[in-house]
Amino acid sequence: MKTENLVLKFYAITVTGILLFALFTSFKPDANQKFEEITVKRINIIEPDGKLKMVISNAERQHPGMMDGKMHDKRQRPPGILFFNEEQDEVGGLSYYGNKNEGGNQLFLSFDQYKEDQIMQLMEYTRQNGENRYGLQLWERDKGFTMEKRMLIMDSLENAGYNYRQKLNYLKELNQGEPLLEPRMFVGKNYNGETGLFIQDKYGVDRLRVYIDSNNLPKLELLDEKGNLVKDIFNK
Repeated sequence: MKTENLVLKFYAITVTGILLFALFTSFKPDANQKFEEITVKRINIIEPDGKLKMVISNAERQHPGMMDGKMHDKRQRPPGILFFNEEQDEVGGLSYYGNKNEGGNQLFLSFDQYKEDQIMQLMEYTRQNGENRYGLQLWERDKGFTMEKRMLIMDSLENAGYNYRQKLNYLKELNQGEPLLEPRMFVGKNYNGETGLFIQDKYGVDRLRVYIDSNNLPKLELLDEKGNLVKDIFNK
């Protein structure tokens, strides 16, 4: 009888141990899990210390952006991929719109200036009427008028009822008429069907254009500070 009891106890302990082991190991996370398919609204890629490095998201849950780890106010943004550096600044991303009813199609890969907004973009825009523009666009920003300062003023003007154009004019006045953001160069095809190199001065005015026009004719044009044609090298 004693021998049978010992056997039963040993059996019970052994079975219980096996069940507990199976229970705990079944819930142990696998560091290398594999999925054939996963459906989500947003994925955050982080470093071991928890710092955010990349976000892949739909429009509804898209990250609003941040600077020095401080989140910007929630705003409407397109779906796509956003990138962040080790200082927790947004540094650019890949985004897209595809709406035939509102604004046409847009696709762009953007790169932000350090502690600033975008200064370079590889893009493709298609209007509702079929006209398109695609290529590489460069901008120049006033380094003395920081993004943080600009956003604080823009938020105040927004609350005061200013529209977008009024806000830009107000900021330009604060900057003593000097440009805050102006296009400096575009390489690609524009809405006029011209393909080539278009260079602007610091005020965003076209000064040099080298392109093939919509009639397949080569053009090399010099322009004055008001954007007026001064010389057409191939059409003297």
